[in-house]
Amino acid sequence: MSTKTILLVEDNPDDELLALRALAKNKVASQVVVARDGAEALDYLLATGVHAGREPDADPAVVLLDLKLPKIDGLEVLRRIREDARTRFLPVVILSSSNESRDVTESYLLGANSYIRKPVDFAQFSEVVRQLGCYWLLFNEVPHAA
Repeated sequence: MSTKTILLVEDNPDDELLALRALAKNKVASQVVVARDGAEALDYLLATGVHAGREPDADPAVVLLDLKLPKIDGLEVLRRIREDARTRFLPVVILSSSNESRDVTESYLLGANSYIRKPVDFAQFSEVVRQLGCYWLLFNEVPHAA
């Protein structure tokens, strides 16, 4: 479907495997980078820590961000993404099992582009991922960073 990269930020190994299987099944992206906590996600996005020296042109086309993460939670990751000029316009889709209205509201207040509750059923999850890929990787356009 695309040659673009997705950054999947997910600490649950079962959810990570499910997402990777769904992405592969639907041929959504040529590369999926997985960050298993908020600090790792920020290191990748901001090219710091173990990702220092990463080519800035290798930015993901979209971030699929869980909220309940170790080290730095998803809402703080989102806040930092929006504060940095290099990542301000990067599409961020919250992909969480939380259905708490405060998580949804806070995500949008911090600049999330979308909030999707993870379906439990693989077939439904796979369809959600297919639609995410079509929209965010094929149709969506974002301005370049300042």
